[in-house]
Amino acid sequence: MTPRVSVLIPAHNEAGYIGDCLQAVFASDPLPEGMTAEVLVLANGCTDATAALARDALPPDGWDLQVLELPEGGKLGALNAGDAAARGDILIYLDADVLVSPGLLPQIAVALDLEAPRYASGCPQVSSARSPVTRAYARLWMQLPFFSSGVPGFGIFAMNRAGRQRWGNWPDIIADDIFARLKFAPGERVRVPASYSWPMVEGFRNLVKVRRRQNAGVSEVAAKFPQLTRNEDTVKASAGTALQLLLRDPLGFLAYGAVALAVKTPLFASRTRWTRGR
Repeated sequence: MTPRVSVLIPAHNEAGYIGDCLQAVFASDPLPEGMTAEVLVLANGCTDATAALARDALPPDGWDLQVLELPEGGKLGALNAGDAAARGDILIYLDADVLVSPGLLPQIAVALDLEAPRYASGCPQVSSARSPVTRAYARLWMQLPFFSSGVPGFGIFAMNRAGRQRWGNWPDIIADDIFARLKFAPGERVRVPASYSWPMVEGFRNLVKVRRRQNAGVSEVAAKFPQLTRNEDTVKASAGTALQLLLRDPLGFLAYGAVALAVKTPLFASRTRWTRGR
């Protein structure tokens, strides 16, 4: 049977992004011969025009589009609803503010078209930022080992059905992307060469809030699922690497260090467990 691809896009008040996201998806290069695809926009707890704008998108031949309007907000609930509705053999989880390059989805489909469990993502690129602080932070961040090696998977990650069967419903956690990645051993994860554009939040305050949430997500997965840590292959920057980064980009190093230090303080503390910083 010819494999089918499902692209699941959880979206909470993403009216400013969902149109461009879908346009990029539907501008993808052709899938391997015989493959079909569906896109499920999981509009959860939206109070804006996200669902309406998604329905206005025009899928090309071979693609189906379905918009699920869920009354309650929450990414994990949206993912569970999307998984229940998805018909694909290959599941691609895409954030609504991410823009895929034309080759990314077909390359992921090829990489995951096999019976053994596999996980895949592409090569991330950070979108151009307006804030000088964000631009400096992003420059340094993109030089860290985890960004250029392994399969980070933030913004978009994918797996075949054999891989998705390793767990049931998505657990109530912050870092769904980290949880999913660590369900696969390093040798089961594939980084395809095509890229995608991922936006970083603007300004020092938002960087601190999101970095704090990211750190909490990592700690939560380690605490709730300690057995998954054996699959962690992220390389931490050595003292020598840190010195090279400082000499190469002192402003970027300063911005990154200031955010890392602020996260350890009550500065900009949020009352919500999950924040996008925008």
